[in-house]
Amino acid sequence: MQTMSFETRQKLIISLRYALLILISAIFIFPIVFMVMSSLKPDLQLLRDSGSLRAFLPVGDISLDNYADAFERVPMLQFAFNSVFTTVVAVGASLLLNSMAAFSFAFLKWRGKAILLSLIIATFIVPFEVIAIPLLLVVNNLPWIGGGGIEIGWLNSYHVQIVPFIADSLGIFLFYQYFRDLPDELVEAARIDGASVWQIYARIIMPIAGPILATVAILKFLGMWNAYLWPLMTIRSEELRPIMVGLQYFFQLNTAWGEIMAYLSIVTIPVLIFYLALQRAFIESIATSGIKG
Repeated sequence: MQTMSFETRQKLIISLRYALLILISAIFIFPIVFMVMSSLKPDLQLLRDSGSLRAFLPVGDISLDNYADAFERVPMLQFAFNSVFTTVVAVGASLLLNSMAAFSFAFLKWRGKAILLSLIIATFIVPFEVIAIPLLLVVNNLPWIGGGGIEIGWLNSYHVQIVPFIADSLGIFLFYQYFRDLPDELVEAARIDGASVWQIYARIIMPIAGPILATVAILKFLGMWNAYLWPLMTIRSEELRPIMVGLQYFFQLNTAWGEIMAYLSIVTIPVLIFYLALQRAFIESIATSGIKG
């Protein structure tokens, strides 16, 4: 029997790798395809097709009625604005604060930083549900921002959805890991040239921190955009609710599965766009800093 040549074996291995990658991609894509296809079908057809391959195909009574009904059932644009506003502000503030904290841990010398960093890393094991009630009591007794100091409590506001989540232990840790792997000569040369700490941070370190900025931005974006429990606990006004809280509107009175799928399809679009815009820097960060996904 004639043995395969080296080039043939290499082509076969590459073909098998691509086949495996396509299979894995299909596993992750199928739920999204199901959601989008279901959003175009009436409820009866959606439930009837869910047990067959028709669930993944644009067949039957296809229309955009579910999207129109979803906009009528909830104030979609207001919820979307609230989520975009809180997410953008939280991501921007988080990148600034967490990178500055990580810079101090990585490049500055001060007493107790190892202990403090260990405490920050230890908070990874604490689920948010454990601190939700204590945090709720804290923000309820904080002085009002922008109200002349008369009102007490941050409940039912934008800042209660933003401020508690700016400082992020995971973000600090990821920035610290990336900064620690940078060559010390960069900072030492800048110090010899007379650069201040702020100049080193702003002009030397941050311009080359694009990959880790993208990584932390994506993780923070996902956390803020998908926020549900905390806004449900702290926001009473419909004008301030984020987009994920709007899901509960579809489970009142009668459950409209087609409208739910349409709503979720709209909610998913910004996440995909944001990730696709930053995916190259995100992948580069994983490859260069050893962050495991």
